[in-house]
Amino acid sequence: MNTAIDPRLIARLSTEFTSLSEHMGILGRDLDVLRGQLVLAPRPAPPVVPPTPPAAAPAAGVPMPAPGTVPGGPVRGGDELSGAATSPPGQVAEPVSARGADIPADTGAPVPPPAGPMPPTAGGQAAAGEQGQGSTASWGSPGGGAVPSGPGTIPGYGQPGPGAGQPGFGVAQPGYGVAQPGYGVGQPGYAAGQPGYGAGRAGWMGSQPQGGYRGMPPVSQQQRRGVPVRERRAPWWQREGVVSRVLAVAGVGVTLIGVVMLLVLAAQAGFFGPVPRVVVGAAFSGALVAIGMRVHGKAGGQVGGVALAATGIAGGYLSVVAMTTLYGWVNPVVGYGIALGIAAGGVALAMRWGAQGLAVMVMIGAALLSPVITTELALLAFLIVLQIAAAPVQLVRDWPYLHVVRTIPAVLATLVAIAAAGLGEAARGERYQVLAAAIVIAAVGLVGAVAVVRQRAGDIAASLTCAVATLPLLAAPAMFERRTAVAISAGFAIVLLGLAASRWMPKLAERVRIPGHLAIVTVVAGAFAVLETCVGVTNAQTLPIGLFLVALGFLGAGGQQRSRMASAIGAAFGVIGMIALLDKAGPATLSDQFYAEERLGISTALAAVAALGALASACWCARRLGLITRESDATAVAVVGGIAGLYAVTALAVSIGVATGRDDGFLAGHGIATVIWMAAATAALLFGLRRLARTPQAAKAALAGGLLLTAAALAKLFLFDLATLDGLLRAAAFLVVGVLLLLVGTRYARAFAEAADPDSRG
Repeated sequence: MNTAIDPRLIARLSTEFTSLSEHMGILGRDLDVLRGQLVLAPRPAPPVVPPTPPAAAPAAGVPMPAPGTVPGGPVRGGDELSGAATSPPGQVAEPVSARGADIPADTGAPVPPPAGPMPPTAGGQAAAGEQGQGSTASWGSPGGGAVPSGPGTIPGYGQPGPGAGQPGFGVAQPGYGVAQPGYGVGQPGYAAGQPGYGAGRAGWMGSQPQGGYRGMPPVSQQQRRGVPVRERRAPWWQREGVVSRVLAVAGVGVTLIGVVMLLVLAAQAGFFGPVPRVVVGAAFSGALVAIGMRVHGKAGGQVGGVALAATGIAGGYLSVVAMTTLYGWVNPVVGYGIALGIAAGGVALAMRWGAQGLAVMVMIGAALLSPVITTELALLAFLIVLQIAAAPVQLVRDWPYLHVVRTIPAVLATLVAIAAAGLGEAARGERYQVLAAAIVIAAVGLVGAVAVVRQRAGDIAASLTCAVATLPLLAAPAMFERRTAVAISAGFAIVLLGLAASRWMPKLAERVRIPGHLAIVTVVAGAFAVLETCVGVTNAQTLPIGLFLVALGFLGAGGQQRSRMASAIGAAFGVIGMIALLDKAGPATLSDQFYAEERLGISTALAAVAALGALASACWCARRLGLITRESDATAVAVVGGIAGLYAVTALAVSIGVATGRDDGFLAGHGIATVIWMAAATAALLFGLRRLARTPQAAKAALAGGLLLTAAALAKLFLFDLATLDGLLRAAAFLVVGVLLLLVGTRYARAFAEAADPDSRG
């Protein structure tokens, strides 16, 4: 038996250990990947091969594996096969893929090695076996050529090994041994002699690019472990187009300020005459538009072209404003027409280029700098011209920012004018001019929003700008006396509520096609207009009546149409009406005869009746909307409604007593109120006793409320009525309350007796 150590094997081993020490980090990561792949790929347990005795030679007649083959089944671990693999008798080859590449089960036929030289290592050297031979190694020869196996060789290497039983990579040793679990020959893993960790190929250590397989781009450690790697974004000042847009916007602003200085400040300083200033400004604006159109058609000129054109168009608009208001060269109507043409031309150019930024910069530049030129009422008209000029764009373009910038400047300027006219001593004609501006803004907002949502039902920006456009007309009544203010608010309320109610009319709804968000905007704005109308047509005594009547209307419509928005508005009006009722008929007023006779009367009685109607309508509406399906909800509604109803009944009784004009009317009203309290307590107790078996929770709540109300009625009877009532009224109150107490007590005792003994019923 030959026990000599092959020097070529020693050279290969030395090379492998050197590469291992240099790339230990890479080896650790790759082993993690390999371990994950082996765990995720289920396969049957490999057959256990008994270890070969260290010094035993192969028995006679036992065939040795062919050169370049590996006993024990298919070979794993490499991108390619370096030799044929045969299975010994009695073993079944395991058809498992390595590294995700399908390797068919071993059929015993030799697999030809791939042609071509081995790839160079990461350091520019050949593979490990190549270094041992000093020549170019092929994929099929670990050391430069296949050497037949024989005694003392390692199967799969094709080279003489370090002798059987020797430490290191010996045949029967643990670790990388032939028959041991792990990376041994014939076992699942990286068999010796195959591409991977075996001799003859630097594999994962030296010849591959760091981080991946041969021929694939390097990957990071997070990518190896499946962790998504966040792509680093460049700073904003390095992103394409950001700096250019910032500079363009800054240039637009600075240039327009220069145009305004030319038109206004130069006039104040006495430089040039009006004609040269206007001519220079107009010519400069036209030149900017021409240059912008020329630049926009060139590569990379979109940003610059938009900025130049926007500056020129806005400058031309400002020149028209100066000609009309500052110098008075043209009639205002003519000036408005020219300004409309310039603004429409800018918007048309923006639509042609598909640049929302162009239209937005024109609107912002003209709107912000027009007040520098003039602060007269003509300014409102020029801002409204901007709103009108950009309105048709929304029919074909979904440009939400243009919605905002075309509406807000006109709205803000009109609100300022309304505040100045309402607080100051503006002439009647000026007030009507401001009112006209508010009407036009609201009309443009409503008509534009309806036209837009017919094209795009989901355009919420149109509804929001419509809501903003209604603000000036809602504030306009503050400039006028009561009659005119009521006419303005009532007319606007009719328009808004009619538009919202069109969704409830099938034929009209098909034509108008108003989406829900626009209906909400119109009904809320209409509710504010109705509130203004109520305040205008009533006084302090009748205001609660008007509010409760409006609440009845909204609650009735909401319950009929099952509209939560209308019901919520009705509930809000009811709450406001209750606050107004408490202001006139508060607890202090109801408990003091002097204040009661001074403040209460038929109006508070009617308000109390309207409050009771609103409470009943609210309960019905809540049931229609499905808000009191649970017993707990019904109990809460009953408690709140009962307290409010009892207070309204008390106010009604005392107000009627005071309204009679009798000296004892106040006392009679309180006596009647005490009896009503006790009657309500009796009704609650009887209801609870009757529903105790079917709805225990509601019955218990009714019983508790009835008992509490009974205690309150008795407390009022002894603490207030006994001290204030006299004669027949006191006796009548005590008699009625006593009879009701006897009735309730008898029914209470009978109900619990029947519950204890069911046979006693009947």
